[in-house]
Amino acid sequence: QVQLQASGGGLVQAGDSLRLSCAASGRTFRDYDMAWFRQAPGKEREFVAAMRYRGGTTRYSDSVKGRFTISRDNAENMVYLQMNSLKPDDTAVYYCAATPRVALSALAVDSSYDYWGQGTLVTVSS
Repeated sequence: QVQLQASGGGLVQAGDSLRLSCAASGRTFRDYDMAWFRQAPGKEREFVAAMRYRGGTTRYSDSVKGRFTISRDNAENMVYLQMNSLKPDDTAVYYCAATPRVALSALAVDSSYDYWGQGTLVTVSS
């Protein structure tokens, strides 16, 4: 069982940076693949970034590749999303998610994830 708590959202201007954090409970955190998804108003939830349980292997959506970086600290049970060069289109509620090890091809699929945080709102003004 994993419980997730996302934080770090806020109101920023286009071009600014923001770092989201996700605190996870559970002693087996290091055995979970972790991801960030987001949902903009009126849109479906979409994949943003994921990192394998041991770190190293990452996946990003095309829309954030080169601007966002996912990282994790297994010793502290934390996952981060560093967001640079933010755009108004990045405005959304961001969710962290966790799942026991899945296939690489499943990392970007929201139905692969068993545990979800409550979400943190990121608003990017133009």
